[in-house]
Amino acid sequence: MAETQQVDGGGRRVGKLVKQISSFAEAHGGAEGQVAYLGQKGARIVLVGEDGEWGDLVAPTYALAEEAVKQSGITVHEDFDGDFAGKVRTGPYEWTRMAGIQVGGPSNG
Repeated sequence: MAETQQVDGGGRRVGKLVKQISSFAEAHGGAEGQVAYLGQKGARIVLVGEDGEWGDLVAPTYALAEEAVKQSGITVHEDFDGDFAGKVRTGPYEWTRMAGIQVGGPSNG
C-alpha cells in the first residue's frame, strides 16, 4: 500500500511540474532545460525561454525531475554551459545582486 501511495504522489508531482514547465515554455516562446542534483533536497530544473527569460523549479527527486522534463517535451541539456548558458538574458536585478554579494556593490533592498 505504501508503494502505491508514493507512486501516486510522484505521478501527481510530475504532472504539476509538467504543467509548470509547459506554461513557462508557452509564455516564453519555447524553452530548454537542465536538471541538477541537489542531494537530499531533490533536483533543480533550470528553464531558459527562447526570449532569454529564465526560471527554475525544484522536484523532490532527480527521477521525478527527469520524468517531468521528458513529458514536457523540452530540450534537456546535460550541463549548464556554453551556448545554453549564453541564452540567458540577465537584467539590472541580477547584476546588482551578483555584484552586491561579491564585491560590496549596491543592494536591491
